[in-house]
Amino acid sequence: MTPRPRVAPLRRDQIVRATIRCLAREGYANLTMKKVAREAGVSQGILHYYFPNKRSILLAALARFLGHLDRLRLREAPGARDPRERLRALIGACLSVAVEAREFWVVFVEFWGEMMHDRSLLRVNARLYARIRRLIGELVASGIRAGLFRRVDPEEAGAVILALADGLSLQLTFDPRARTVAQATRLGEEAAMRYLARR
Repeated sequence: MTPRPRVAPLRRDQIVRATIRCLAREGYANLTMKKVAREAGVSQGILHYYFPNKRSILLAALARFLGHLDRLRLREAPGARDPRERLRALIGACLSVAVEAREFWVVFVEFWGEMMHDRSLLRVNARLYARIRRLIGELVASGIRAGLFRRVDPEEAGAVILALADGLSLQLTFDPRARTVAQATRLGEEAAMRYLARR
């Protein structure tokens, strides 16, 4: 039986949230469709209607967090036009996720582990990182045009700034007592702005 149109998005979200809780608690290796169904409070038949296998459910969990990151970025800099402020907001949003939604990095690390054995997941990750590098590169390019940043290859700059954000985010996730989000954000911003500073 096909779920009613209004129920389908809610049920799908319910299952994805249950998957994230299971992943955070037990990891991908111990994740089973039966456990997810139990956590979500649905039958395995309903679960398989939305997600045919573990891989599809992992991708849905990842997509949920990426949407969260996009919303957080917009919240951090409403109406900001200055490329420097927009870049600072993006770095701050990335680092905030490590604390506000720690499960994000748990899911991502599980995803990375699986992608090393699955070429299709590897391609998904490559597309994702290309998208983020482009997003950062567009901010850098607008800063170059405005005379705020030195002339660099925008995509290379995207790779450098993404590496900063990823590295600091993982440190916050693995050892949250080492520094605060504010401290990590300041470090990330200072490093990015020094890299982009006009000489």
